[in-house]
Amino acid sequence: MERINALGRRKTAVSRVYLSIGTGSIVINGRDYKNYFPTEVLQIVLKQPLATINAPEGYDVKVNVRGGGISGQAEATRMGIARALCEINPEFRPALKKEGFLTRDSRMVERKKYGRAKARRRFQFSKR
Repeated sequence: MERINALGRRKTAVSRVYLSIGTGSIVINGRDYKNYFPTEVLQIVLKQPLATINAPEGYDVKVNVRGGGISGQAEATRMGIARALCEINPEFRPALKKEGFLTRDSRMVERKKYGRAKARRRFQFSKR
């Protein structure tokens, strides 16, 4: 089997995932995923699609991810892994879809407006 590639997005993070059958190594931007995502929560988020299909050690994952923060990058990578797994075997799709890994989370930060302190917060009103 050759490499399957897929794209995942979350907030402003974009993740390109290359999946192939292997020993279970996960490399992100040339670094091991445990070094790239230091918290255990983000490491679990990253491995959720593989755990859902009961194959956590069956695939090698190579990821290039840019933009956003580490939380957005982890969720973008999760989506990319799920999409690549669906390409490998269409029978994985119902389980991954049920968990919500194939749905793009479109929530983005609202831009700051002029005349406001933040996106919606106004400056403090002074009567006198």
